[in-house]
Amino acid sequence: MSREASRRGAWLAWVAQALLVLAVVAGAVWVVNHALEVLRSRGVRSGFDFLTEPAGFSISEGWLDFDASQPFWRAFLAGLINTVRAAVPAAVFAVVLGTLIGIGRLAPHVLLRGICTSYVEVLRNVPLLVQLLMLAFAMANLLPDPTEPVRLLPGVWLSKGGLSVPWPVSDEGGWWPTHFEWPEKGDFGVSGGAALSPEYVTIVAGLSFYSAAFVAEIVRAGILSVSQGQVLAGQALGLTSVQQLRIVILPQALRVIVPSLTNQLLSLTKNSSLAVAVGYPELVSVANTTIGSNGRAFECIAIIMAVYLLLSLVISFGMNRYNARVALRGWR
Repeated sequence: MSREASRRGAWLAWVAQALLVLAVVAGAVWVVNHALEVLRSRGVRSGFDFLTEPAGFSISEGWLDFDASQPFWRAFLAGLINTVRAAVPAAVFAVVLGTLIGIGRLAPHVLLRGICTSYVEVLRNVPLLVQLLMLAFAMANLLPDPTEPVRLLPGVWLSKGGLSVPWPVSDEGGWWPTHFEWPEKGDFGVSGGAALSPEYVTIVAGLSFYSAAFVAEIVRAGILSVSQGQVLAGQALGLTSVQQLRIVILPQALRVIVPSLTNQLLSLTKNSSLAVAVGYPELVSVANTTIGSNGRAFECIAIIMAVYLLLSLVISFGMNRYNARVALRGWR
């Protein structure tokens, strides 16, 4: 096939996908409008006009400041930002921890292999909601008071009041230059740095630990998919075990790992909706509060569906692009 024919085929494929997306969007718009018309015909107040009205409630935490005088659309935006604020670090921690546990499951050391196996078997077989509730209980009852926090690392303190970590702050004149402000323990608690609420710590830790168990199995399967001949070739070259893993095994295993990892990241993002159970004000929590204040249940659920669909499409697009690069050139 000529290069011109190949380009024409790729262009036609993009056009077909664009038309399919437009058809799906048009169908979704028609369904929503039809549902709103049915609600109005039955005397139920409906529509998305409420988004410009004052919300009447505040959101306790997040990167976007929000108070009761601001409109509902800004409340949903704050909830979306809080969702991303929890899902992104949880995804990073889950991938790192899951990779280490997956490698540990294949380690020759019996004790290490047993610990990693136990972690996977326990956490992936206990519902995430139960784990979140257990973590919330631990945060509220088992940790020390804010006046007597536990020092986890230099500048990192944990207590019932949450987690305090170093955080960049800007000097006068803007973000440059910027320096880190380190939390310090005082007579009345920890001051300085960034204070992460117990609810935020619970949802990030819960998502990370739970998803890491599945990531570990994905990584283990990817490593086992590499033929033994490749390992023997690395040994013949005099590579150490770590070098074999980094240079020979993982680059080939990624071609098996990335597709399944994409599904796991999608699940993690959607599982962040369970944060409502521990009081973290993410998108679903904002929607529930909105429904309680104005009764627009259909509209709020439609917004939740649209937002999670958009997040899933963005994650899928990025991971598919990365998967295509890995499949062609390998991991570097």
